[in-house]
This record gives sequence, C-alpha cells and structure tokens, in this order.
Amino acid sequence: MLRLLLLRHAKSSWPAGVLDVERPLSPRGRKAAVLMGDYLKEERLVPDLALISPARRTEETWDLVQPALGEVECRREPRLYEATAARLLTVVQEVNPVNRRLLMIGHNPGFEDLAKMLIGDGTPEDCSRLSGKLPTAGLVVVDFPGTGWEDVKAHSGRLERFVTPKSLGAGEDD
Repeated sequence: MLRLLLLRHAKSSWPAGVLDVERPLSPRGRKAAVLMGDYLKEERLVPDLALISPARRTEETWDLVQPALGEVECRREPRLYEATAARLLTVVQEVNPVNRRLLMIGHNPGFEDLAKMLIGDGTPEDCSRLSGKLPTAGLVVVDFPGTGWEDVKAHSGRLERFVTPKSLGAGEDD
C-alpha cells in the first residue's frame, strides 16, 4: 500500500508589499502547524519523504511540523507552487516507490483539486466534508493499492481520513 498525505500550508498573513511566495505564517497558522505535527506523530502518520513547495508559508509550516516527526527526508519541490492537480499528480507519479508514505505541503486550489481527483472511495462523512473546502492546515490522507507511485491515477485512492485544526478542537477552519 502507498499512502499520500496532503497538508495544505497553515494560515498565512498578508503583509503589505510582500510577494505571494514570501508571505509568512500568521500567529494562528503557527499554532495550527504545531497542532498538525503533533497529530501526525500521535497517529503514526510519519512520512518517508516530504515534498515542500518553495513558498515561505509552506516552508514555515514544515519547520513547525517536522520536529514532531523526527528525521524525515525533505525536498523543496518548485513544481508544487501554484500547481494544478495535473501537475501535482505528475510529481506524485515520479516519486521513488521506496518511499511508501509521501507527505506533500502546498497550496489550494491544486491540493484540494488533487485530493478530489484521486479519491474513489472513503467514508461518506469524510468525503462529504472534503467536497467543501480544504482549509489551511487541512490534512488529507489517501491510500492506494499497488507498489509504485506511477500507478496512482484518478479515482484510484481511498480517503483514509480528512483532518482539520477545527476537527481537532482548535477553533475555526479557513
């Protein structure tokens, strides 16, 4: 089995005059990132490989999630920034199958679109919640049969869980 963990970056701020790629996390976002890192650890959702968008808010999200996970190979992946679902799927399909659990940290609308594209099955409750919006710091976990990421196709995955800071008791989702 292969497991894909899609984590949207935590809530960012919008400082005047700052380019989109340089936007930092907000204080609320920093708290949510730590919460999600703790959740990943507690649920034993530790990836073999993390691919991170080069945007400042995704890198800061990883920097706050990673300490809970221990040593995880991490790569900055420029193709994750402002990516469509199709481009994100290409990135997934190129991952070496030695990495059975893949974490990607990136952006909407690409991450939300990718999750919806890949899911063919899952609990009705989680699928229904995901049919809305993937909020900041939202985590989608999708399992796939098979041995290689190149076999991942539309509707081939099972939504294992969909978790948000709000569902963990941390206030509102964005």
